[in-house]
Amino acid sequence: METSIITIKQLVSEAQCYATIRQLRWADGVTCPHCDSGDTIRRGYDSPQRTCQRYQCKACGKRFDDLTGTVLSGHHQPLSAWVLCLYFMGPDLSNRQIAQELDLNKDDLQYMTEHLRLGLDKKKSP
Repeated sequence: METSIITIKQLVSEAQCYATIRQLRWADGVTCPHCDSGDTIRRGYDSPQRTCQRYQCKACGKRFDDLTGTVLSGHHQPLSAWVLCLYFMGPDLSNRQIAQELDLNKDDLQYMTEHLRLGLDKKKSP
């Protein structure tokens, strides 16, 4: 009997990650990251990432999505990989261990952990 190993990556979906991001980021309602207006409308979903909500600000007219203006925006790795990477950084696992768990190459993982650390440091600064 062959046993297959189930990784945590297989248990976390993109839809779950985007729903959590929306819940945390927009807890007090969606606001434009460009002008801080709360007068926004939903504009469908991102074409490559079907679970990423797009919006448009009625005040300034600019468009944005769930990740605009965050450390998680504009990257080729799926959001679930970023969320799990951040999760695994908590128990102080090595980059090699995290890369293995997420099935990523070490260079991509190195970039991700550095980027997340910089974003966290920026968030802590006044």
